[in-house]
Amino acid sequence: MAAPTTTAPAPPGRRRSVTGTRRTVAALFLLPALVLLGALVVYPIGYSLIRSFYNASGDGFAGFDNYKAIFTDDGIRTALKNNVIWVVFAPTVSTALGLIFAVLTERVRWGTAFKLVVFMPMAISMLAAGIIFRLVYDQDPDKGVANAVWVGVHDTFAQSSAFPNAHPGRESPLKADGGGFITTATVHTGRTVALPLVGVAPDQMPDGAKKAVAARAEPGKITGTAWQDFTRGKGVGRLGAPDPSELGYSGMRVEAVKDGKVVATAKAAGDGTFTLPAAADGAQLRLPASNFKQPYNGVDWLGPSLVTPAVIGSYIWMWAGFAMVLIAAGLAGVPRELLEAARVDGATEWQVFRKVTVPLLAPVLAVVTVTLMINVLKVFDLVYIIAPGSSQDDANVLALELYRKGFSEGQPGIASAIAVFLLLLVIPVMWFNVRRLRREERR
Repeated sequence: MAAPTTTAPAPPGRRRSVTGTRRTVAALFLLPALVLLGALVVYPIGYSLIRSFYNASGDGFAGFDNYKAIFTDDGIRTALKNNVIWVVFAPTVSTALGLIFAVLTERVRWGTAFKLVVFMPMAISMLAAGIIFRLVYDQDPDKGVANAVWVGVHDTFAQSSAFPNAHPGRESPLKADGGGFITTATVHTGRTVALPLVGVAPDQMPDGAKKAVAARAEPGKITGTAWQDFTRGKGVGRLGAPDPSELGYSGMRVEAVKDGKVVATAKAAGDGTFTLPAAADGAQLRLPASNFKQPYNGVDWLGPSLVTPAVIGSYIWMWAGFAMVLIAAGLAGVPRELLEAARVDGATEWQVFRKVTVPLLAPVLAVVTVTLMINVLKVFDLVYIIAPGSSQDDANVLALELYRKGFSEGQPGIASAIAVFLLLLVIPVMWFNVRRLRREERR
């Protein structure tokens, strides 16, 4: 019977891996990835680092001048300040909203549909989202959704005047008075007063406007008519007297003023007529400025003061769904026994949320927040598209300033310095995230 053969151990230099794969074979498989990593990551980082020490032309050594410009150039300092605002508010609000959505939709029947709707903006590119919100923030309430809602709410509590462009016409008894108009002469009881105005288009007249009629004199009272003294067609109609086709200024406020004090007020009816008591005798009639207040056109969302919060709002719209999905996944792994035990012990839902749910979700919340912090440090598309040219300097961020310095202003040295500075800002956040993930894996 032949003796069993034994395999001699492989020499140390030819030892196989646990899977039986030679190291050289493994290196060959890794080589394409390493080449791509070097070409797309290592080389650009190294080149940017070297280029950041040279001047704009690239043929002169600039030392740390490009890095000094980061803290002395007004445009870069504004971008740096805005980046701080982005890092503080955008991840925090997105994570908070994601947490609220995840917790509130956990028990409702339509929670899945709601999560789908909230997460859908993630399927939209930054470019498309920027175009959408450029329209949302349009100043014209007829185009911009934000101002349409804002103006609707404002006009519910403080209606705008229906006569913003009204003014006296030819041979008018009225003269300008602090945004409104006042009669040149005093009025007396038992007489009528004509207050003709022009400048309001027929289709802009109030819904309650009726055909203007001449007021009738009443003893002990002052009567009059405020109307649109204009009839279409050349040479048609009488100047200073109501014609059949002319409309009254329905709702026009009329004040009787004596010695600078208002002694009586009246409001014009649908046909423009009004009546003042005897106390108005010897006064001047004034149409106050409130009658001619321009319509409220909403908020200048993309103006210098609000453009950064407006752009951050669009980012939150996109990324709150991302935070919600990750937090909901973490919430699914929370032991229900702990929550029920807290409720049995008498804790309210708010106490359960604050003292049990949030602490258990702390690792997930940290990962989501840190991931979004890394993301906002690189934000470029939304700011570039949403912020108009007039306020783009006020909404500037480091990534946008890098693009402007490198491609618009021809200063690649400063652009490279900004790129290196951004990398230095991202590295600590990434390091914190990696450490936390490894710590979670070891548990």
